[in-house]
Amino acid sequence: MLTRPLVRIAPGSLLPSILGATLALSALAATRDAHADVSSWLFVGNGPSWISQRKLEYELKPSMQIDFGVGSPVSKPVVIGGLVRATPYFGKGTDLALAARIATQGFAVGDWGVAIDGGAFKRWWRTESSGWLTSLQLGAPYGITLSVNASFGSEDNRTYGAILGVDLLRLTVYRLGGEKWWANPRPAWRPGEEPTQR
Repeated sequence: MLTRPLVRIAPGSLLPSILGATLALSALAATRDAHADVSSWLFVGNGPSWISQRKLEYELKPSMQIDFGVGSPVSKPVVIGGLVRATPYFGKGTDLALAARIATQGFAVGDWGVAIDGGAFKRWWRTESSGWLTSLQLGAPYGITLSVNASFGSEDNRTYGAILGVDLLRLTVYRLGGEKWWANPRPAWRPGEEPTQR
């Protein structure tokens, strides 16, 4: 028994469709230099923190700070971005935060500079709390950073801390500070160069 095709396709009608699809896929697959190499942060440090809950006296605890974030290109004089922060307080628990960051170019490239962070945090340990945090980041060559922090949460939670550490990405990928003693052969960006993705 012979069957007829439900739809008849003229022999030449498929060629334009195949060529059109091939050209569209080729345009999507074409690569070019990106002119927006983002900045990144990966900070690890530790230091003392003073914790007060429900207006009790402040308790001194060793703490740690871990930041991970991204921002606008380091080729600009001001870098704007965001980060996720984990702050473990040894013997207590860990606060998690989401913050925005405004930084100078010097800070972003691992040289002398400053950054200001502000955002929200959540605490699940002991007296559960949530609220706002702010911090000042003082940057030095090789990604060395002093982080001065304050957080204000519900249930009268107050925490102040001073964390000293190093930003691993500002030490390696973005480092332009201290090149007189330790040159960076392939920084993400160098002044005078058009920023491109490597």
